[in-house]
Amino acid sequence: MKWLAIDIGGANLKLADGQGYAASYTFSMWKDSRQLAQELRTLIAEAPESDHLAVTMTGELADCFETRVDGVKFILQAVKDAADARHTRVYLTNGMLVTPQVAITKPLLVAAANWHALARFSGRFAKRGTALLIDIGSTTCDTIPLVDGHPQAAGTTDLDRLLSGELVYTGVERSPVCAIVQHVPYRGQQCPVAQEVFATSRDVYLTLGDLREDPKNLHTSDNRPATKAAARGRLGRMIGADGEQFLQRDAVELSQFVAAAQVELVANGLRQVLARLPQPPTTAILSGQGEFLAKRVFSHLKITPAVISLSDQLGPSASRCGPAHALAVLAREAAGL
Repeated sequence: MKWLAIDIGGANLKLADGQGYAASYTFSMWKDSRQLAQELRTLIAEAPESDHLAVTMTGELADCFETRVDGVKFILQAVKDAADARHTRVYLTNGMLVTPQVAITKPLLVAAANWHALARFSGRFAKRGTALLIDIGSTTCDTIPLVDGHPQAAGTTDLDRLLSGELVYTGVERSPVCAIVQHVPYRGQQCPVAQEVFATSRDVYLTLGDLREDPKNLHTSDNRPATKAAARGRLGRMIGADGEQFLQRDAVELSQFVAAAQVELVANGLRQVLARLPQPPTTAILSGQGEFLAKRVFSHLKITPAVISLSDQLGPSASRCGPAHALAVLAREAAGL
């Protein structure tokens, strides 16, 4: 019995087997949904051999679908087409793994369930007392309280989780700079930013060195490489500047300001979560490519839980694909493996 877990997002497809393999692929659901089944089939074939699939998703929120229910049904059909008769289970926000036939009758329990799988898995790192799971990815931040190893989330749907602070819709790659700040410092002045997706948080963290350059990655706001040089051009465009008007030191100053503002965005959500905890958290489990941002939030709020990094525990790829890795482990354990 060989399990492969798939986390189907609106911008990325993530796969893991819970035994060392984990991979993330960019996939723009809102543009390419018709290609989803074929893309999944290809990625399943490229992954380690599997005869069982476990699936979770957040891609149903993509605006190519009229409703979340429509999105869930579409994605489940794509999974069925790609599975090529493999035994398939779908994760629900109540912790159950069910057949696709059952899942399609419970679409609102299927929608946006990946955080719950990661929270259940993370409980093994904090079996006693109060803890937090903070997963910061390319697009969103999840902050889930754990008590004695069990998730104690206030909400299960995206809406409820946004209201509770457990979901903050900001991440370290895809968040538009203009969604994080309204103005930035520029040579001793404050300059309003363009209300356009000229640059994203990826450019900020490329500039600051928190994310590595990837010249082959063209999934940026202008389809130019994910490099510091190209990021400077994108950031300068946010204030209508380039060339001598926007030097590298200007890009660094702007990026530091935006990064601090994003820390405060995440901190605002975390304050809501902390206010509901029975006691301060003694442990924090961090995952996602934004682990570095979570650490800055702790410093900003002056809280000092013992930090467990899934990047350190499992490797950077498994941390980036945290929900997929978690789901693969949970599925294997449910099968008695």
